[in-house]
Amino acid sequence: MALWNPHLHSDAGSKYLGIVQALESDIYAGRVQPGDRLPSQRAIAEELQVDLTTVTRAFNEAKRRGLLEGNKGGGTYIRDSLQQQLVAEKLLKLDLSMNNPPQPVTANLSQHLSDGIAALMTDQRRMLQLHYQDAAGNPADREAASSWLQSKQLVVTTDRILIACGAQSALYGICKHLLPAGSELFTPEYTYPGLKAVANELDITLTAIACDEEGIIPAAFELACEQHMAKVLYLIPTIDNPTTVTMPLKRRQALAEIARRFQISIIEDDPYSALKHDAPTPFVSLLPELTWHIVTLSKSATPALRVAFVITPDSQRCRELASVLRASSLMAPPLMCALVTRWIYDGTLGELAAAIREENNQRQQRVAALLADYTFSADPDGHHLWLTLPAQWQAEQFAREAQSHGVTIVPVGQFAITTTPIQAVRVSLGLALDMDALNRAIGILTQLLAQTQIPERAVV
Repeated sequence: MALWNPHLHSDAGSKYLGIVQALESDIYAGRVQPGDRLPSQRAIAEELQVDLTTVTRAFNEAKRRGLLEGNKGGGTYIRDSLQQQLVAEKLLKLDLSMNNPPQPVTANLSQHLSDGIAALMTDQRRMLQLHYQDAAGNPADREAASSWLQSKQLVVTTDRILIACGAQSALYGICKHLLPAGSELFTPEYTYPGLKAVANELDITLTAIACDEEGIIPAAFELACEQHMAKVLYLIPTIDNPTTVTMPLKRRQALAEIARRFQISIIEDDPYSALKHDAPTPFVSLLPELTWHIVTLSKSATPALRVAFVITPDSQRCRELASVLRASSLMAPPLMCALVTRWIYDGTLGELAAAIREENNQRQQRVAALLADYTFSADPDGHHLWLTLPAQWQAEQFAREAQSHGVTIVPVGQFAITTTPIQAVRVSLGLALDMDALNRAIGILTQLLAQTQIPERAVV
């Protein structure tokens, strides 16, 4: 039975967290195993030259995270039942399919969640707001949303802001409100799979608009407006999913002018601009009377919040959308909304986004070096890339082969609206637990990319 070698994690914000994070890293790296015994708290305190109370606090936090078990009299051990969790985590390390944000140690998300919720539970004013809410959101939370959006140069009154239970819920509600069954909806050639799911559920036909390296081509959009009956355009103008394109301002202005002329409503899905340095002016500012702007916190903080802000064209349409959402999701989660409001005012939300952006920069830089011999597009502030495959590979085939080697990615077919898609895959970098896991996963992909003979697998 091994004995843990005490040390402090260099990136932790405090000594007790340094102990916890060092222990956590050693567990996931396999340097200690479930069932291994830890030195006594006093021995660790002497080894690290910290107070005994610091070690006690670290042990309590490690137990809260499910890492340790035991008691003072019988010693403390790495939790035996952690083995199953570790197997799942190792598999998760090579999952490059989900577009989750990374959670760097510097973000300290678990501590922010714990401290924030604990503080809310002791604040009687906020406790009174943890009941059923108006479908548009609690007034205090909508005011906080307005304040946060204003910090992003989006000046909008609270009567146009709605708080939804995540961006997918908002997208479903907006499409339900704007588009009767059998309607047509404009979208780029490659689009968010969640939109495809909504369209399928609501019997909406998606019509692809041709794109180039700056996004939707204005001439193609104008021609589509002349030839089709669609009155709504969906797009992700900043760090597009999956292509990573950010439309420059001039392109946005051209598309906004066409939309105004043909009275085309725009659903502007904006999950990434909080991460993007110098993001161009959004459509909601260029064309406020026709734009429905969705801002989720899932990509710039954590998907666990299930909170998204929606800017509607006016107060009347805000109330109309609230009625639609009331019938489907009733309201956004009050506890999470209250936590987000607290994080807006104390600066935590901005700190989380900054930490995620920095981690994205580091991961993108590492992966760019590993994929230097191949064609891909990426944004340094985003957490995915769009990889064009060599001629010998078909996207579905490449994704299946990668999965057989333990790496999951998403082939072009999940995004394509066009009938003649390029052969490409989306590679998401955020879910890998650390740089070593990311190196391993990308290393497997590069080995496959370099193959000139494509393996044939028997059908069984």
